[in-house]
Amino acid sequence: MELGRLEYLQALVTEFQVTDSTEAKEQVLANLANFAYDPRNYEHLRQLQVLDLFLDTLTEDSETLVEFAIGGLCNLCLDKTNKDYILEANGVEPVINCLSSSNEETVMSAVTTLMYLTTPQSRQQTTALPVVECMLRFSLSASRRLSNLATVFLEDYCTPQQVEEARNLSKHTAVGIPLPKD
Repeated sequence: MELGRLEYLQALVTEFQVTDSTEAKEQVLANLANFAYDPRNYEHLRQLQVLDLFLDTLTEDSETLVEFAIGGLCNLCLDKTNKDYILEANGVEPVINCLSSSNEETVMSAVTTLMYLTTPQSRQQTTALPVVECMLRFSLSASRRLSNLATVFLEDYCTPQQVEEARNLSKHTAVGIPLPKD
């Protein structure tokens, strides 16, 4: 069965790369993101460079493709090897960029991914001032899911000094990242 699994995942990756249909790409990426949920697939997904595929897709214009790519990364970064790979591939910045999405699912996955990617080495980047400011705004969101997740981020990943500095800064600036639409 293991060989069949790798071949199936390879077929998905190949289909994603060769198809011109946006709908087919979305379907394939959704499938890959779902397979990224199962630790038995991690090695195969690394071998097939699916982490790079997800990272590259974060900059696509299609909101749906970005949603599935960040969802896949979110599923994969629970694994230490995958987390290290994403951090070494400068994956934090494209994840942070997903915070400005108007799609709430994309934003939820991006916040969760930042939590999973936070290590003593990456903390400076994952809890940079603009991120903390963004989480403060999300904590005021009408969406309970988003406000609760942002509050957890602020309480568990940020220092009180970071939160205070972001609060003071947002009093003096016009902040540009809009809240996601429900």
